[in-house]
Amino acid sequence: MTTTPLPLTQVSAHPADRFAIGFAPLSLDEVYQLADDAGNGAVVVMSGTVRDRTDGRAVDYLEYQAYEPMAIRVFAAIGWEIRDRWPDVNHLVIYHRIGKLKIGEISVLVAVGTPHRGEAFAACQYAIDTLKHQAPIWKKEWYTEIDGQKASTWVSIGACETPSSPH
Repeated sequence: MTTTPLPLTQVSAHPADRFAIGFAPLSLDEVYQLADDAGNGAVVVMSGTVRDRTDGRAVDYLEYQAYEPMAIRVFAAIGWEIRDRWPDVNHLVIYHRIGKLKIGEISVLVAVGTPHRGEAFAACQYAIDTLKHQAPIWKKEWYTEIDGQKASTWVSIGACETPSSPH
């Protein structure tokens, strides 16, 4: 999916939406509850987790950094774009962790609540794809090499969805 940059002129969020970036572990239950609504027929949640291998290399852990004020502005812009494209969205939640994350930990949660599942799936995919390409969030992967030395690589999370990259 190709996304075009969103304007960042609207920085306020819709009152039913929640956006956060922080060091604390993310909760699937909390994000689901924030996206739930009596008018929903569907809540779709996308959970991004730290995996143990990238490009055949064993990953020890990841470190995420973000320019938080701008990232939250990007999240809000995504929210407004979603509400323009899928006006029936009841709630949108985008939470992202920063700091050191171990294998299996959740790095990002996106939840969308809508009356119908099709819109919920489409809006959720749009949110995560657009976030990965536009939010100023960076990921550093740490590895242990065969000789026991530590190595690391900065990874653009925007490259995660390109056909040539399995990130």
